[in-house]
Amino acid sequence: MSAPANLPLRQRRIDIFFAIVFAAFTVTSLISDLLPTVGVNFSHPSGNFFVNSNYWYAHDTDVLFMHPPDWMRIVTGLSAFVYMPFYVVLVVCLLLGKNWIQLFAVIYATMIVTLTGIVVFGVEFFGDPATRTGNPAKFLAFNLPYVLVPLILLIRMRKPLPFTRRF
Repeated sequence: MSAPANLPLRQRRIDIFFAIVFAAFTVTSLISDLLPTVGVNFSHPSGNFFVNSNYWYAHDTDVLFMHPPDWMRIVTGLSAFVYMPFYVVLVVCLLLGKNWIQLFAVIYATMIVTLTGIVVFGVEFFGDPATRTGNPAKFLAFNLPYVLVPLILLIRMRKPLPFTRRF
């Protein structure tokens, strides 16, 4: 007995949504997470677009990101060097309906929800007052999608052969 056929992409609109979002996550991993990982100082405005973008976000919102301890540089390093290439593969698999990505998507989503959703958010909201966010609304606006979208992806990938169904 053969496996059911994948639905065409036009019938899997959630996968189009995911492909767009994860393509954007690829860019943001490169722009934002690479800089603190490699030690670029963005604690003051700069003429460099990437440095200035990170400064604009972090100066009133995310001291932990602006002055990352070693453990936070590991988290941003995972994003820059592990998640970013994964996003490229994930986008291709979403668009082409490659069911083998399911296990890797579940592993990724579990990792990101744990690291970002529990560890980083925990420190930003409940940790040492010196590392707490100074602007919770801005922090959540920028960071909540990185937890919610992988959580929805985890739900999407809950059953075998995810591309044979709409959701």
